Amino acid sequence: MAEPPRDIFRLSRDWLSVQEVVDSVSSSRCGAVSVFIGATREDQVEGRKVIGLQYEAYEAMVQSELSRLAAALRARWPSLLHICIHHRLGWVKVGEASVVMAISSPHRQDGQEAIQHAVTQLKASAPIWKKEVYNTQESSWKENSECSWSQSKKQENVSYRRNKES
Repeated sequence: MAEPPRDIFRLSRDWLSVQEVVDSVSSSRCGAVSVFIGATREDQVEGRKVIGLQYEAYEAMVQSELSRLAAALRARWPSLLHICIHHRLGWVKVGEASVVMAISSPHRQDGQEAIQHAVTQLKASAPIWKKEVYNTQESSWKENSECSWSQSKKQENVSYRRNKES
């Protein structure tokens, strides 16, 4: 009997295990497991050093968006077997993973393309917000430029239309 495809999604306030995510998609039917790890990076913003990120989410809607994302991935790359996405909520210090995702597929190309697409779509559609926290104890909410409701995205579209009309 063929192994049915699995979609595994988790939002967690705990440290993310890359191995757990990889293990959850591994299959003897697949020769490739494509993985993405998004980590909180140390950054300088206007002379302040980022020491961590604070994530919040509309959790029920995130689960719905992840299900929709998985269905879209499977429609575009029918060979995908298992899809797993774990995302942190709450405090994530520099160097720790904020998101870990893995996709298994018989061959690497579909999985690698799908993982790249999944990262972009996750940032564009999932209602997960992040606040940068600085070494000055100040903080600032950040927009994802990929996000369809992003102010910067709207501004880019206005600029693009103006340039195109000129």
